Amino acid sequence: MRSSRTGSKGKDFHGEMKKVSQETHLGSRWTMLLPPSKSNPASKSLSSRRRFLQVAASALGTGPFIQRSSGSPNGKVQHASFGASGMAGTDLRKLAAHPDVQLVAVADVDLARTAQVQAEFPGVRIYQDWRELLEEEGDQIDSCNVSTPDHMHAIIALQALERGKHVYCQKPLAHNISETRRLREKAASTRLVTQMGTQLASYTSDLSTQAWIQAGAIGKVRKVYTFSGKTWGDPNPLPDREDPVPETLNWDQWNGVADPAARFVQGAYHPGNWRKRQAFGTGTLGDMGCHMFNGWFRSLGLSAPLSIKSTGPAPQHGNWAIDGEIHYLFPGTQFTAEKTIEVIWSDGAKRPPAEIVALLGETFPREGSVYVGEEGILLAPHGGWVRIFRDGKLVEQAVHRFKDVPGLAETHWFEFIDAILGRTAGKSPKSNFDFAGPLTEAVLLGNVASFFAGETLVWDAAAMTFPSKPEANRLLSRAYRQGWAL
Repeated sequence: MRSSRTGSKGKDFHGEMKKVSQETHLGSRWTMLLPPSKSNPASKSLSSRRRFLQVAASALGTGPFIQRSSGSPNGKVQHASFGASGMAGTDLRKLAAHPDVQLVAVADVDLARTAQVQAEFPGVRIYQDWRELLEEEGDQIDSCNVSTPDHMHAIIALQALERGKHVYCQKPLAHNISETRRLREKAASTRLVTQMGTQLASYTSDLSTQAWIQAGAIGKVRKVYTFSGKTWGDPNPLPDREDPVPETLNWDQWNGVADPAARFVQGAYHPGNWRKRQAFGTGTLGDMGCHMFNGWFRSLGLSAPLSIKSTGPAPQHGNWAIDGEIHYLFPGTQFTAEKTIEVIWSDGAKRPPAEIVALLGETFPREGSVYVGEEGILLAPHGGWVRIFRDGKLVEQAVHRFKDVPGLAETHWFEFIDAILGRTAGKSPKSNFDFAGPLTEAVLLGNVASFFAGETLVWDAAAMTFPSKPEANRLLSRAYRQGWAL
């Protein structure tokens, strides 16, 4: 219920990136910091100036879409947030920082997590039931961010789209593949502005990786290793008890679509450990995969995988596993060395092979991706400096930095709002649902494969099925509590 209504090569590249910024109309200028490096006669030239400009410009934009303007009486986008703290707090603050946004309403099942929002935004109206917010504020809001635990993404985002609201949804786009497909299809049918919360897709680390790869800096790519040191899993069963529910928390609303509903166990689910639980989160792969996959999905122009195989431990006790390893096989593209390319995900204590780490000759990052090319290796730490190695030696490193406001990853949130207002020159937000849907599906396919360790699961993306593994098909969707179906 609602609680209140308060309302050298290096030098050339440096010059080219500045030129790119002037030709791509993003409203931000780039600079590249390039430490001195010795020339390498064996290294491949980054092609012609014109080719590089084309590639880099492509990395900064996406395909066309139809904008719809906000009908707000004061000209500002009237925005609501589903979620008040954690990543939701980040999302609502980043979006509200846009000069043409007004945060008008927030819903969170735990009212204790709304106090800071009320203090920062005195006029915001607070709800405990997201459905009531949509019902009462439906005519007043233009957009929303869905920044709840994963299991509630689809039902809230679908209903918001149904009501004509532009949607910024946290990653992963949904809890399972069926929900993800529905969200993508619904968004396409409405032509509303959408964006998934993979903010580093707009950050210079991911953009520069795409530019380097597509310009041929390491030749055609043979294989990719992508990894995260996080451990959103649990090999142990939950305690066999039920604790008192805090007075500020509506536990029934928190359970939402989950069938059966979970008993409240202090610290087991709320506010953050839900990521470890199969019924509510999607583990480390679901949490970080959408970030990590973004770089090579875009750089290599990938689509749906052909097959998936887990070589890590299987989930148990209703929890996700840790130290996972998933092997994806994708169709090759113009940027790959072969007709297919393998991408290997690992998390927790798992890392790329020792020989790959040794080739890089430096402290290995906790999260990131390694692109193994015909003529070198590119290391893309998550959100950090891009490095290129040949024969075990660092030959290039670079990071781009936006100088103009909003700059850095903030452009991801602002891009969403600017698209609503028709200010993006016909370009859709980078992680719109048409792009984010297939990416999220690829991520979640790894979670399905983890239940069948050692087996290669062939995937038919068009039919959304595993043709030879009916047991796996049952994991593409979920059971919904009565009254909570999509």
